[in-house]
Amino acid sequence: MNSKVTVNENITLISLHNVSASMETIADIFEKIGEMDIDVDVISMSPVQSDLTSLSFTVNDEDTIKLLRFVKTLPGLSTKPIVSSGNYIISVLESSMENQPGFASKIFRALAQVNTDIRIISTSEVQISMLVTEADFNCAYEAISECVKNM
Repeated sequence: MNSKVTVNENITLISLHNVSASMETIADIFEKIGEMDIDVDVISMSPVQSDLTSLSFTVNDEDTIKLLRFVKTLPGLSTKPIVSSGNYIISVLESSMENQPGFASKIFRALAQVNTDIRIISTSEVQISMLVTEADFNCAYEAISECVKNM
């Protein structure tokens, strides 16, 4: 196995609660963020159980103020965004992950053993990305690196 572990630093997690679950609204939000030349990386939307949802996404720390000015203009947003800056995204890329049951569980077990605070997880067939706090970065990175080395 030839897993690649990469890191992006200075990442802000923005969580918006009670956002309209309409795809029209979601598309509008991300179109306007794109027009502001802000790169969004990890996106997570909670399962919709009404006409509202929770939407979380990551941006570079340097874009946080500009993004928060925009968020304040969103119609119908009834709660303030939750903001967590100074984080890291640790990603594991492994092309054979797609056909290897239990790959993610091994990564998660390694993180559990060092009691890592994971803020958000995003996956694809060949990649797992986890947002970790600055305080947990070193132990999380070492645990993941050791885990993939031993797979």
